[in-house]
Amino acid sequence: MTVLCFSSQQPCLTKSWLPRNLSSSSSSLRPSHSPSTTLPLKPTTTSRHFPRKTVEPYNHGVESDPLLRQCNPLKIAIIGFGNYGQFLAKTFVHQGHTVLAHSRSNHCDDAQKLGVTYFRDIFDLCEEHPEVVVLSTSIIFMQEVLKSIPFQSLLRSTLFVDVLSVKEYPRELLLKHLPTEFDILCTHPMFGPESGKVSWDGLTFVFEKVRTWNSESRMERRERFLDIFAIEGCKMVEMSCAEHDKYAAKTQFVADTIGRLLKNYGSEPSPIDTEDNEALLALMENTANDSFDSYFALFMYNKNAIEQLEKLDEAFESLKKVVYRHQNLDLGASANQVADTSLQPLH
Repeated sequence: MTVLCFSSQQPCLTKSWLPRNLSSSSSSLRPSHSPSTTLPLKPTTTSRHFPRKTVEPYNHGVESDPLLRQCNPLKIAIIGFGNYGQFLAKTFVHQGHTVLAHSRSNHCDDAQKLGVTYFRDIFDLCEEHPEVVVLSTSIIFMQEVLKSIPFQSLLRSTLFVDVLSVKEYPRELLLKHLPTEFDILCTHPMFGPESGKVSWDGLTFVFEKVRTWNSESRMERRERFLDIFAIEGCKMVEMSCAEHDKYAAKTQFVADTIGRLLKNYGSEPSPIDTEDNEALLALMENTANDSFDSYFALFMYNKNAIEQLEKLDEAFESLKKVVYRHQNLDLGASANQVADTSLQPLH
């Protein structure tokens, strides 16, 4: 069987077929989360990890059988089908979900290899009525991408999910640009093609349920999407976008900064490397694989980042002062010892 990679001019073929499993919409319901208010969520984690498609995921608060959720695949559209979008698509397809994709560049061949239906025209993709739209674009272009989506072609029950590494800024954009009928889930899978290439087991997935209409079917669909990551063994952390950005600036941004400093410094392996040095080299290697744009986005769109950069600079200057002060004390002590010795009588 074949799936079409659609273009407004000429189609190309991929490997599987695309079912049209459309979901219903409801416009008479009230959203369970206010779009203008940040929920006072406390970070919560789950200690249970779940083998793929065999063990019940953690309790999301929806009374339904997760095994039934697994048997009811989602139709997921990925907008932004670069390296990260393709990385996510592999697992989505592996779990049996129908995946559609669109990007500014032509990734038809990449989609064909993954069993994904690729649309060169975003209008054509939206007319397929995906249940979930995953935004995997660069944060720099997110507002432009949102403005380009023909919302009128989507079902009013559509769930929008972002997977960007900064959270407050995309949350604000989604609330500003999306019609109020759409549900919103802000997420950050804190891993990528390198760290998650073998397994997602034990890797952290942060999310905030920003807006979900008070409908059992909508809440159940949201949980089916979260189950994708729980089933793979991710550590599921529910946290507000504001809290996420505070923690991310102190951890992810600082780690990326140190990794790039090591690269600029010229760190390289040696025959006598310690475990600590090997860990630093691994950090440098991981950050080197990320584009500067992704690092700059952490700085530009996380208001907490500049404070951490200044603290790093202050810490380095403070360390240098301590080292130089001790050096001067030692030199002074050595000079005094020499002077004392020169005054001793000869025997």
